Amino acid sequence: MTRLMGIVNVTPDSFSDGGLFLDAEAAIAHGRELAAEGADLLDVGGESTRPGAAEVSAEEELERVGPVVEGLVGEGGTGVAVSIDTSKAAVAATALSAGATIVNDVTALRSDAELAAVCAEAGCEVVLMHMLGTPRTMQDDPRYEDVVDDVKAFLSDRVEAAVAAGIDENRVWVDPGIGFGKTAAHNLELLRRLGELRELGRPVVVGASRKSFLGKLTGRDVNERVGGTVAANTLALAAGADVLRVHDVAAARDAVLTAEVILGRRRWRTRSG
Repeated sequence: MTRLMGIVNVTPDSFSDGGLFLDAEAAIAHGRELAAEGADLLDVGGESTRPGAAEVSAEEELERVGPVVEGLVGEGGTGVAVSIDTSKAAVAATALSAGATIVNDVTALRSDAELAAVCAEAGCEVVLMHMLGTPRTMQDDPRYEDVVDDVKAFLSDRVEAAVAAGIDENRVWVDPGIGFGKTAAHNLELLRRLGELRELGRPVVVGASRKSFLGKLTGRDVNERVGGTVAANTLALAAGADVLRVHDVAAARDAVLTAEVILGRRRWRTRSG
């Protein structure tokens, strides 16, 4: 079954909900709400990776995410697995010690030389994402020979690097990085040919939620892109996505349930309402 990763941004400047959940209690409450709506995983991040976003120190990132991870996995937590969205070894180590079980790294273990060792020692799941450049530069005229072939080759190399660093291959997931160093056309091509990434033999994560290419398609503002997000996610599911990273969990849950029943991947049963 396709799993839903609910987004918990503990940042002042994320592209969609920056500042809404910067307070730890607000972020914890939001995570609980997403879990109640049907999230299978909660992805907690303390540094925005939107285009042009400013870097933050490990200390500041930890101040933001530490209490949130503890609140979501500790006593009175959600019972849902927690992922830490970070590229820093110190942040990952602290979050894993607090009970997180997944490290979601947008740099695919290239930013911090110590992060792979932290993940290997913890035996956690690791999400390796493709990004052209850095969040500061990734949208500066991104170009590819063939975006799907290039992303696939990159992810294959990063899986090999992770395994060489001691990470169990069965714990590695891959993410094509929708919106990270891609034009709208690149994003559409990746979603159209997502099945080719299944050939890597690793679970595929897709994060199309509320992304700017949906705004270019629909003309909708960032918080009005639920319909576009549902369409992108449903087609990604049909193409073999294993995890969908989303802001709007309730809508995504209904879409996933309906799509999987239609595709014959889930048994249908009557629900009240």
